[in-house]
Amino acid sequence: MKKTKRGRPPKDLAGDAQARILDAAQQLFLEKGYRSASIDDISELAPASKPTIYAHFPGKEALFAAVVARTIEGLTDFEGFSPEGRTIEDKLMSLGTALVERVVEESLGMVRATIAESQRFPELSRNVHDAARDRSLNAVSQLLDDATQKLARTPRGPFSPKRSRATAQIFLDLILLPMLFRSLVGETQKDLKKELPGFVRERVGFFLAACETDWSS
Repeated sequence: MKKTKRGRPPKDLAGDAQARILDAAQQLFLEKGYRSASIDDISELAPASKPTIYAHFPGKEALFAAVVARTIEGLTDFEGFSPEGRTIEDKLMSLGTALVERVVEESLGMVRATIAESQRFPELSRNVHDAARDRSLNAVSQLLDDATQKLARTPRGPFSPKRSRATAQIFLDLILLPMLFRSLVGETQKDLKKELPGFVRERVGFFLAACETDWSS
């Protein structure tokens, strides 16, 4: 019986090649932009040969889409996350703060990169938007449901199954979008972080007041 030859695997196969390729691509897309980052650059940084890269991704556009998809998946993965606090307001403030910090601190560069390429790849931009929205709404609606368990529920109330995603969208629009926009136009993370507690407290108060009005109407 012929023995299998053992030894160190080729460099392309050592470790998780796909993860290394995505890490290198993300770094270069952020540093150079989509147009200036080349497959040669990614190959050198990964390190992985060009045939290995093309075995995983048909081209640079597919690689860019995969990097963005991985970013979205990471941002919307709240497994194990539990909002802190004793009151509902505290829990919603914890959730709102976590959402803003995740997006602004961890993905702002990829948001900018995706916006910059929206005219070149309009379909990709739409797909990214739809995927981010759907995953975010699913995650946030579940977290809102968990955080507001002590509230009385009505069949047509803002936290009812039929309206939970719409309520989650309102929560995101009130808290995340303003901070994201301000980050995109150049406000520093330091300044935003200083303002964040007061901002989130005010928006959560408005959100809960609107929910109470909805219940009583």
